[in-house]
Amino acid sequence: MKYNFKDKVVLITGSASGIGKIMSRKVLEKGAKEVVMLDYNLEGIQQVKQEFAHFGKTIHTYQVDLSQQDQVLAVIEKVKADLPKIDVLINNAGVIVGKYYTDHTVNDINYTMDINTIAVMLLANAFMPDMVARNEGVICNIASMAGLTSTPKMAAYVASKWAVVGFSETLWLEMKQQQKNVIINCVMPFYINTGMFDGVKSRVVPILDPEKVATKIISNIEKGKFRTPLPLPYWFIRTAQALMPNKIYDFVMGDIFGIYDSMEDFKGRTK
Repeated sequence: MKYNFKDKVVLITGSASGIGKIMSRKVLEKGAKEVVMLDYNLEGIQQVKQEFAHFGKTIHTYQVDLSQQDQVLAVIEKVKADLPKIDVLINNAGVIVGKYYTDHTVNDINYTMDINTIAVMLLANAFMPDMVARNEGVICNIASMAGLTSTPKMAAYVASKWAVVGFSETLWLEMKQQQKNVIINCVMPFYINTGMFDGVKSRVVPILDPEKVATKIISNIEKGKFRTPLPLPYWFIRTAQALMPNKIYDFVMGDIFGIYDSMEDFKGRTK
């Protein structure tokens, strides 16, 4: 199933910076008619709107704290009141708490799950039924390689991303079962060099370039693909988990790839 962004209305969360901003530019370059930007940083998305004004397309900006469910539901109603439809939903916004789970507070847990998982599900729940009714549309959920393999000092983040992977797989199966032409794309990248993961180190797998990641995501949506794992293939991790004894798998991921120590010097994005 192929997809064309021309004349489509695209909603992207976390679009003030990082790959959210880059994907906003790319869909405009692909001919999207309107882009809807959701972000906590109102000044940031307004600056992006001005920066992209030369495209001559309508850009809507909405400030929302995705950790607050009442704000998520309120912004959904605003978007529905302002626009007749959303053709493409890209759930990109995400946060991470980089410390041992015993140091997590209840607020850390709720904050991570609300933004990374609950907001994703609420937005899909709001806009997917219309896509199904029209038999056309895209739900793209940015998960993580951490949604496939665990890493110390990322417990809440890993839990939230495993949930997004499972949620996305279920939506994909439901669309197949109902024979609907709604594309479900689940993105599972390694660390991306956007500031969110400042301080992480990687022994073998390269830290990803945000421009290349955004390009791959948009390209895979156009191709109608379900999975976008970057850079390690999905089958490699799942096959290794299925076939290798735990000690061997941990040796490969921890001692060879160095994944388990990657968060030792984590700093994250400064506010």
